[in-house]
Amino acid sequence: MMRPQSLEPEQCAESLKALGDPARLRIIELLRSGPLNVGDLATATDSTTVNVSHHLGILYHAGFVHRAKRGRFVQYRLNQTVFVRTPRGVEHIDLKCCRLELPSRS
Repeated sequence: MMRPQSLEPEQCAESLKALGDPARLRIIELLRSGPLNVGDLATATDSTTVNVSHHLGILYHAGFVHRAKRGRFVQYRLNQTVFVRTPRGVEHIDLKCCRLELPSRS
C-alpha cells in the first residue's frame, strides 16, 4: 500500500503567501489569457511598472510564472505545471498541499 505524500507546511505556506495579495491574484487572472509584459500588466492593473515587477518577481520565485526575453521586453506566462485544466475545463492552481479552483472566464 502506498503511503500518501506528507504535507510540506513550509512550502505550502510560502505558496499561499505568494498568492495572498490582491495585486498578484489580478496578475494571475490577466496571464490566464496569455503571455504579457510588465508594461501591459501595469496598464491593465492601473499600477506602476515598478510595482508590477515586484509582484512578478514574487510570483516567479514561487514558481507560478515563467519569464522569457522577447526583444527589448520580458514576457511573463503562467507555469503550466502549476496551472491545470481538468478534462471538464475547470482550471485550478495545484499547490501540491491543496488546490485553488479558479472561476471560469466569461
